[in-house]
Amino acid sequence: MNKRIVFTGGGSAGHVTPNMALFPQLLSEGYEIHYIGTADGIEKKLMADKDYIIYHEISAGKLRRYFSLKTLATPFKVLKGIGEARRIMRKIKPDVVFSKGGYVSVPVVIAASQCRVPVVTHESDYTPGLANKINSRFADKICVTFEDTLKFTGEKGVHTGTPIRPELYKGDKQRGLDFLGFDGEKPVLMIMGGSLGAAAINSAVRAALPKLERTFDIVHICGAGKAEKELDSASYKQYEFISKELSDVFAATDVVISRAGANAVFEFLALCKPMLLIPLPLSASRGDQIQNAGYFSRKGYAMVLEQEQLNENTLLDSVNDLYDRRLSFTATMSADAKADGTDEVLDVIRAEAAKRSKK
Repeated sequence: MNKRIVFTGGGSAGHVTPNMALFPQLLSEGYEIHYIGTADGIEKKLMADKDYIIYHEISAGKLRRYFSLKTLATPFKVLKGIGEARRIMRKIKPDVVFSKGGYVSVPVVIAASQCRVPVVTHESDYTPGLANKINSRFADKICVTFEDTLKFTGEKGVHTGTPIRPELYKGDKQRGLDFLGFDGEKPVLMIMGGSLGAAAINSAVRAALPKLERTFDIVHICGAGKAEKELDSASYKQYEFISKELSDVFAATDVVISRAGANAVFEFLALCKPMLLIPLPLSASRGDQIQNAGYFSRKGYAMVLEQEQLNENTLLDSVNDLYDRRLSFTATMSADAKADGTDEVLDVIRAEAAKRSKK
């Protein structure tokens, strides 16, 4: 009989890509992989080309920390989603559920608990998000990326690190340079603003372009609809999104400017890429990126520039400082044993699935 696992998580790429890092090994171990998500979320788009995934759609209500008229419908959507997820659980009888968070995960985790299916959740950020706070009540184990997060999880917590997509280790520098059209004479600066881009970072980078281009070749992943193609040059290339070539572009990159989403920064850590982090400010987030960036700064993995201090001159000074100190950052990052938590997370999943098989 095939072993079955249900994955869930969505709303942003950060709630999906760590799931994808676990697929190859589980497939090799004979697992049948199911994914529960919404009909129109990014999770469905990212699963669309994976014919080995059995995708199931449910209703889910977005969890908001502020009042909105849309909030009034959320409990009804969640209840509907629980019922739909419960029917899926009873039909496929999974050995374990792995949740990466996001509002779609809440009805799935609750339904799994009601059906007595073991649940493993994973929290990427330094402090748990709202969905994972709810999910933790129903989970059997809570994997965390930061060891400091264990103080929020109680006895269920396990410090695993975060899963890293294996294809990221297979990049080739020359292929990356060829894709970007760079000759390799200058160091490569990569700029990422998250899956939706970052207007403040984009503006500061473009203001500083004339001076940045003296030192760096620049690849700017700027988000959908955010490219200003008239600025493209021999040393400045913009992309709304990079998919299959990303591992090669990473291999060609010397230093990075990025937001401080946990999954992105741990990928840079695993690849030993010195980074300048510009976290989302409190005015636009719950503060998780500020905490993530602070942790990386204390560990000696990154420099931090707060968005409130971001301008053309501070960006230039910070990037140049980062490049001058790159070898120190690389040496510190290479010594982190939990930079890639794939194996540790898989061990937790296997252990919980084994409990189910013994019942």
